[in-house]
Amino acid sequence: MITKFWLVIPAAGVGARMAADRPKQYLQIAGRCILEHTLHCFLDHPGLLGAVVCVAVDDPFWPQLPLARDPRIRRAPGGRERADSVLAGLESLLAGGADRDDWVLVHDAARPNLTPEDLDRLLDSLTDDPVGGLLAVPVRDTLKRIGRDGRVLGTVDRSEIWQAYTPQMFRLGALREALAQALEEGVAVTDEASAMEWAGQSPRLIEGRADNLKVTRPEDLHYLQSIWPQDR
Repeated sequence: MITKFWLVIPAAGVGARMAADRPKQYLQIAGRCILEHTLHCFLDHPGLLGAVVCVAVDDPFWPQLPLARDPRIRRAPGGRERADSVLAGLESLLAGGADRDDWVLVHDAARPNLTPEDLDRLLDSLTDDPVGGLLAVPVRDTLKRIGRDGRVLGTVDRSEIWQAYTPQMFRLGALREALAQALEEGVAVTDEASAMEWAGQSPRLIEGRADNLKVTRPEDLHYLQSIWPQDR
């Protein structure tokens, strides 16, 4: 059975650490911008019901992309923080007829190297889960706690530490309520799973590939350029 899902891409960030002339999701690589590559990770999947891209109100780049005219994709206003953008995307889906019990996947705009195998693993693993979950990777390096003086306070037991990736997959209504309540109470949530955790839920971690990286610094873009064909 194919798991049906909606997609939300928060894409209102400016990507200051890239020191580029435009937000990092619009930087070009292998014939397309990063956001286009990210969307194409999902557009051919038979379970996709539709997508919302959340961009800044004054974003001049999104309307220029061919995908902006794709009937499966709608635009929603991005907010100041990630949670604001995702909430706007969820409310756009509900207003367009999506059901509260539908699955929704939230994926970083600058995470364009998601493999079809990881996407299917997430969908297949969580299709009957009562909460939902996310792709994640066990940390590999030794982790240190640091003091204010820059010296090591101790070594963290890495056996219980995972890096949270995306997509993150939850029921649309439950995630919308968790995000709305967290924002109303001023709770800082850095991803969708943390909103669900704050609401008392325990998302499930699904191990994915470590190369599902988020482009944050110039070296990340250089890495993708080195492994992708020029016309990917």
